[in-house]
Amino acid sequence: MSNTIVTGEVRLSYVSLFEPRANQNGGDPKYQVTVLLPKSDTATKAAIDREIQAELQNGVATKFGGQMPAMPAIPIHDGDGRRPNGEPFGEECRGCWVFTASTKQKPEVVDENCQPILSATSVYSGCYGRVSIRFFAYNQAGKKGIGCGLGNVQKLRDGEPLGGGSTAAQDFGSAAAAFTPGQPAPYQQQPQQYGMPAQQYGAPAQQPAYTQQPYSAPVQQPAPYQQQPQQSQQLYGAATWEPQSQPAPAQGFPGGPLPF
Repeated sequence: MSNTIVTGEVRLSYVSLFEPRANQNGGDPKYQVTVLLPKSDTATKAAIDREIQAELQNGVATKFGGQMPAMPAIPIHDGDGRRPNGEPFGEECRGCWVFTASTKQKPEVVDENCQPILSATSVYSGCYGRVSIRFFAYNQAGKKGIGCGLGNVQKLRDGEPLGGGSTAAQDFGSAAAAFTPGQPAPYQQQPQQYGMPAQQYGAPAQQPAYTQQPYSAPVQQPAPYQQQPQQSQQLYGAATWEPQSQPAPAQGFPGGPLPF
């Protein structure tokens, strides 16, 4: 049986360590992770090559019917080349050896202090860690080769998430320090509605510029009683009354004062 290999620091991709992933080719769902092994880690690569060769020889007697397959399937691939289906590997695979390790049993997932990690979001595609793996020979539906079994996973540090996502630390690390709870966001940072220009908070609304109109003299209105005809004159004509002469006041009884 193959010996267990513990890798150096690798990058994790296509992480399914807390819930098993369905097999596209059928079969039972499995826990799995794709491992990006830097080509600079020659010690781990040499250990993998030795175990693969050992399992090929063991498979001749146990899985391959006494004869070495002409082209046995090998689980490790060159990230600078192409996938088995002919498609190129992603940019994250450049400079790495790429292989996928899987298991039907849920692996242990621990942090750098070997404490269990319970949150599935803490271990994601793009973070860095170490994995324990082992190799085995198989013969399934006429396909013969070497498979890679997953043991356990240790997360060492965060990394840029693969697939366009981000971590909470990246989202809130700098913004949280600058944000003061209870304070409204500046007015000028709020989205504008209806096409109105942005106004700075507290500034008076801009008034439209006043355009001076050329001066024109006001139309003189007629005096109210000079041009309006008197109703009495219109209905009855002009007044013709003239004062009558009054008799002179009495100057006393004719002939002198009355005797007593």
